Amino acid sequence: MTDESAGYVTIGEAALRSGMPPKTIRFYEQIGLIRPAQRFANQYRAYSEKDVHTLKFVHRARNLGFSLKDIQALLSLYRDRRRASRDVKRLALKHVADVDRRIAELTAIRNAIAGLAQKCHGDDRPQCPILDELEAGEH
Repeated sequence: MTDESAGYVTIGEAALRSGMPPKTIRFYEQIGLIRPAQRFANQYRAYSEKDVHTLKFVHRARNLGFSLKDIQALLSLYRDRRRASRDVKRLALKHVADVDRRIAELTAIRNAIAGLAQKCHGDDRPQCPILDELEAGEH
């Protein structure tokens, strides 16, 4: 890199340090979740330490299942040093409620499938209550 780009890293290094693929970083730039990278004379994307820190923040939030919309809100709250912590907590608790709802839905699906599997003999006969109930649309 040149002198003007000292202190900056390439997208490959930013990806390595943040834990997300370069393609994802470019996508987040494209949709405006993160600010576009600096571009110097070589026209390559260049990321500052602050940019890498933001990418790590986004990556951790995505790993916790936050939506891109919620991550945008979290980033705004993070950058606002006059924020009220209740706003952050409200967003986190909303996410917990969403996760609980999804867990309940997945548990119901799991129980329905387990119930169907329990009705099936699982032998050499072609008759299968799982297929019969799926055909009937009862679950």
